[in-house]
Amino acid sequence: MAKDAAKKTSTKVSKVLIQENAYQFLKDYINNPSPVGFESSGQKIWLNYLKKYVDTTFTDPYGTAVGVINPEHPFKVVIEAHADEISWFVNYITEQGLIHLKRNGGVDHQIAPSMRVWIHGKKGPVKAVFGWPAIHTRMGNAEQKEPQPKVETLTLDCGARSKKDVEALGIHIGSVVTYTDGFDELAHDFIIGRAFDNRIGGFMIAEVARKLKENKKTLPFGLYIVNAVQEEIGLRGAEMIARRIKPNIAIITDVTHDTNTPTINKAIEGDIQSGKGPTLSYAPAIHNKLLAIVEEVATNKKIPVQFHALTRSTGTDTDSFAYANDGCPSVLISIPLRYMHTTVEMIHKKDIIDTIDLMYETLLKLSPKTNLSYL
Repeated sequence: MAKDAAKKTSTKVSKVLIQENAYQFLKDYINNPSPVGFESSGQKIWLNYLKKYVDTTFTDPYGTAVGVINPEHPFKVVIEAHADEISWFVNYITEQGLIHLKRNGGVDHQIAPSMRVWIHGKKGPVKAVFGWPAIHTRMGNAEQKEPQPKVETLTLDCGARSKKDVEALGIHIGSVVTYTDGFDELAHDFIIGRAFDNRIGGFMIAEVARKLKENKKTLPFGLYIVNAVQEEIGLRGAEMIARRIKPNIAIITDVTHDTNTPTINKAIEGDIQSGKGPTLSYAPAIHNKLLAIVEEVATNKKIPVQFHALTRSTGTDTDSFAYANDGCPSVLISIPLRYMHTTVEMIHKKDIIDTIDLMYETLLKLSPKTNLSYL
């Protein structure tokens, strides 16, 4: 009965609709684990969805996946996202069967206690939990401070009571660990999930390809839809694929912080809010003339946008494309996200639609004759 009531409430407040088969793809894509260095299963899902909207596809040696429209055209435009998610590595197994970890990307140790995970071992995934001392045992006396979660104090418990029991499950040093939490819906068109950073970008660039195909648009350039690996540990996948494609223009999409939550200082992070449109960034790597084109498209097509200033690097794959080869005019279109690098990353459906539309309309504005020269 409670489930029925929740379903009615969700339906009642939902205003933004995403095409049904696309929405199912998004759910499947988010629920699939694709940790840094182990992205192949997610890339297969992504390519299977994308392939009907492009002329050809290819992958590179480390698993970056690419769909291409007009592959013979010498002028190349990239739209790009990254496919990897933060995770953990098994680092040490105690004689009592408890498992110590190392980070694989910028995973947040403070959210770990009591979380459920999958350990991806040689015999398949194994369920486990992050154990943490019960509150009764942490109280101590007034002089004692409660223990804080740190990487070195966290352990996984998979039910084994010896190192031999753990290894019998196929768990080994280097097994990757991902959280179990998946896709879900909240009221007022918000959705939550693990790894919206940045699998939502992979979804959006695939939807741009779908729109081009279904609207029978002919582009005057080759379009490379790129889903790069290993962004979370230093933009490595983008670095490799940018050298291979050698694009003339790159449009990168990633997530950015919704700063309207507690403890975030807007004077430092800016004022960005979910539901108010994609965010355009100013930064040295952002090409000003390309940014001006995107901004003009947003104005003309009445797509709401927000603005953000970044010092030095953008911290996204934009940096790898901008400074690759002889330099590639690049722009970053970000989608606001709450609670980054947690299992409940939250985004708004309208921002998804607006970001897709902004990339799509920008592509229709570009051509090999677009003047991006500063001088």
